[in-house]
Amino acid sequence: MLEYQEALDRLLAGTKPLPAERVALDDAIGRILAEPLAAGLTQPPFPASAMDGYAIRWTDMPGPWTVIGESAAGSASSGSVNTREAVRIFTGAPVPSGADTVVVQEDAVRGGDILTLTGDGPPRKGAHIRPEGNDFSEGMPLLPAGSRVTAAVIGLAAAAGHARLTVHRRPRIAVIAAGNELVPPGTRPGPAQIVAGNGPMITAQLQQDGADVTDFGIVPDDLGAITDAIRRAGDFDMLLTIGGASVGDHDLVRAALKAAGATLEFWRIAIKPGKPLIAGRMGQTRIIGLPGNPVSAYVCTLLFARPVLQRMQGVDVCETAETAILGSPLPGNGDRRDHLRAHLEADRITPLATQDSAQLAVLARANALIVRPPFVKASKTGDSVPFIRLDRT
Repeated sequence: MLEYQEALDRLLAGTKPLPAERVALDDAIGRILAEPLAAGLTQPPFPASAMDGYAIRWTDMPGPWTVIGESAAGSASSGSVNTREAVRIFTGAPVPSGADTVVVQEDAVRGGDILTLTGDGPPRKGAHIRPEGNDFSEGMPLLPAGSRVTAAVIGLAAAAGHARLTVHRRPRIAVIAAGNELVPPGTRPGPAQIVAGNGPMITAQLQQDGADVTDFGIVPDDLGAITDAIRRAGDFDMLLTIGGASVGDHDLVRAALKAAGATLEFWRIAIKPGKPLIAGRMGQTRIIGLPGNPVSAYVCTLLFARPVLQRMQGVDVCETAETAILGSPLPGNGDRRDHLRAHLEADRITPLATQDSAQLAVLARANALIVRPPFVKASKTGDSVPFIRLDRT
């Protein structure tokens, strides 16, 4: 059996970022920038008021002033502010020529065209004015390549003059679930049957990580049918099979992969859950064969498929080392790296009572996995333990 890190390194070997493409902003969310983002405009493009009030000259404090006009967003004042003159101004409006300070409206009273200071007034020259280029200036670097496009990034790009972004293409992933016992969700299973929950779960995991997923559905435990489905996935960037990866008489995925012309690189990993993991290639298609147990499939997708997806999208792959205080004792571990479903709250993490790799209800309650390295000694309550976060919100 391969150790976890060696298996991951071999999966990532030769995996390169997918080609870049230009997409509209509304198609960029969650994608990864393939080139640096620079400002195409200056923001704000003029000195702008940060408050509703009156634009004045600082040297004319404490007034009074004669109001000579108005400046609103999209409608600037045409005049210039001279001695003891003021212009009514609103948030976001251009500051008129000659003015250098804003008196907020709560600090003044207007009678006709005469403005009188009633409060403390502005604390300094330039108060309540956002200078030209206060956010960014044309040509300024904004974000490096490799940045994930969030809603805030889309807002920044739009304000900086971009209607499209250059991002890495979404990885195209095929998912095949194999098993005579499986029926689609929403179908009441018959004798010896179960609902196929793994396909929707793995598809959701992959989509959460930015992939464009095609679910091939359920394929029966038939060598020809599985082989044909695998061949149809030959144009995808990655193929994930679910089930049929072990050594039983009906575990046909490895044989089907060979029959389809795939090269198998390794099989079986020294981890729990998820030992019977298959890795291979078929042309340019990276293949990962997941175990059939739901938790095993989920954990293997997290540990192995996700880093490959990150690399395909131009993200540096690194496991973030997080630690938390253990909420209950744990026994020593054996020769395989273990991943215990756990609940993380603040800086305290507690393993859930049941760790059966077939129990989705336990997995759904978990928001973290405690990582137990091979041969680690028993840990007591209060010890620091490493974990992987599941709840990405």
